Amino acid sequence: MDIGNNMGSGMRRIITSLMALLLVATGPQAASAQATAKPVLHGRHWVAITGKPLAATAGATIFAKGGNAVDAACAMLAATSTMWDVLSWGGETQALIYNPKTKKVIGINALGVAPTGATPDYYKQQGMKHPPEFGPLAAVTPGTPGGLLVMLAEYGKLSLKEVLEPAIQMADGYPIEKQTADYIEQNKERIKQWPYSRALFLTHPGRAREAPDAGEIFRQRDLAAMLRKLVAAEQQALAAGKSRKEAIQAAYDRFYRGDIAEELVRSTREQGGLFTMQDLADWRVRIEEPVQTSYRGIQVYKLREWTQGPALLQALNILEGYDLKSMGYNSARYVHTLYQAMNLAFADRDFYYGDIYAGPEEPIRGLLSKDYARSRAKLIRPDRNDPNIGPGDPYPFQRGRNPYQNLLRDWNRNRSELDARSTPPLAQAEFEKTFRSGTTTVQAADAEGWVVSITPSGGWIPAVIAGRTGVGLSQRAQSFVLDAADGPYNVIAPGKQPRVTLTPSLALKDGSPFLSFAVQGGDTQDQNLLQFFLNMVEFDMNVQQAAEAPNINSYQMRASFGEHEIQPGGLLLNEQMPPWVRSELDKMGYKLSYGRKTSGPINAIYFDREHGTFWGGSSNHGDDYGIAW
Repeated sequence: MDIGNNMGSGMRRIITSLMALLLVATGPQAASAQATAKPVLHGRHWVAITGKPLAATAGATIFAKGGNAVDAACAMLAATSTMWDVLSWGGETQALIYNPKTKKVIGINALGVAPTGATPDYYKQQGMKHPPEFGPLAAVTPGTPGGLLVMLAEYGKLSLKEVLEPAIQMADGYPIEKQTADYIEQNKERIKQWPYSRALFLTHPGRAREAPDAGEIFRQRDLAAMLRKLVAAEQQALAAGKSRKEAIQAAYDRFYRGDIAEELVRSTREQGGLFTMQDLADWRVRIEEPVQTSYRGIQVYKLREWTQGPALLQALNILEGYDLKSMGYNSARYVHTLYQAMNLAFADRDFYYGDIYAGPEEPIRGLLSKDYARSRAKLIRPDRNDPNIGPGDPYPFQRGRNPYQNLLRDWNRNRSELDARSTPPLAQAEFEKTFRSGTTTVQAADAEGWVVSITPSGGWIPAVIAGRTGVGLSQRAQSFVLDAADGPYNVIAPGKQPRVTLTPSLALKDGSPFLSFAVQGGDTQDQNLLQFFLNMVEFDMNVQQAAEAPNINSYQMRASFGEHEIQPGGLLLNEQMPPWVRSELDKMGYKLSYGRKTSGPINAIYFDREHGTFWGGSSNHGDDYGIAW
């Protein structure tokens, strides 16, 4: 019996090893040959992709009017904000734009700031460990209107009136989608706390289902009036002889300094918020130079470290030293290597990223140094996860001295606090939902060469409606921390931007657009985008295959939402992951969970230089949809 058991065990090991070798040998080919749920979008003139079919149609409408990719992207941004596609008009907008005239990538920073009075002491006096997830005290100043107006003025062709027309029609009434209607119903008790939210969202008060029904015409009269005020400001300026750009600036001024701002401030303060007129007047959109790194000859661009975007660049720098293709797509070794690289990058994110306009200056040159990446890669154990991995010290790699060495030393010292933040098993589903929640994406490109990648967010349901403006306020203040020990560069202060998870991406090859890509999903965004990029570059997938391919997610970083929880060793796998891979990862110390769809709602455009065409990809993960011509 013992001999038989030993022979059986030995045979099982041999079979397992052979299957693993087979996966390594055939993984890339099998992955690149996979069938997809959605077809590739092929276009010659333009591509418009975003989080909802109706909003993609808005982009197509603008292209049909002669607009460029910036015009179309702004129309899709306006439509998704009006449709409550996990954002609204009071949220924030982050964008990368490729300008074919200058052949440069431009960053758009339209993230709001903490209002007057939003200090750590204020929130602590309210008995809070973090700014709240919902309500008026979760709000930063609205950024999306300003971001849209600046992008349109600087880089678009059409008028604001033309670009906002689809969104105004939708605000007048559109057939609400089931996903949004059901989310209103699920959150109705919280919505009832705020009078303007209750009046807008709960269209059937007193009925068992108080939210709109799927397909019901959902009307937002106050929002429609607010959008028409922006158009009126533009048209009045044009009639007075102002230039196109000056006329759009008039709309900007009406929102942030005029009667719209007055109602935003009045109603926010009425409901317990902190906005002042000065907060809105002082805020401005910033046009920035993004950061970038090179991976196997491809230049990858991300927004600065006020987003989590540079973490993807850091991970690419670490992974460039590995032969990922030889490991095999989603083999245990590949998954482990990805996870460890992401852990190192996100540990640095948690400690060093924050508002780049508030001191001290973040050490971004050191963080993106190839030498720093090689030093971090030496910490990766090939056989086991390290749940105690922490941030490194990039300052020596930019000839500087770390001003927070004491906090760096203590980062992982208090294990009891970290364990207290770990998620109880019964709360796993809610933890994962929060970790991956939120936002939408917008992708647009045209034959002239303009490329736009946007990850807007904020003001999702359940949102506080700001009085008669119809604007849903952001909830982004929750991404701040209240103590330097939890991230010295990201402590809340009036006029300061929180570090956000929102992270559009652009890649160039030989100086021309190669790939435009973005995804929704909170702290998982740059994890999914990293794998999407590697799927194409290392495993020869086309853009649609790469968008649908199953990803992994690490939960071994401090969440940017809620209670900022952490789950050392937490690893999400696709439920189709082979048992021998699961077994190997389990032995490496991972805490495994599984999901049916793990690609993330990725939207992307690949630029086929050989044929002069676009390839659009849109994951089958959610409602994302694209149109090309």
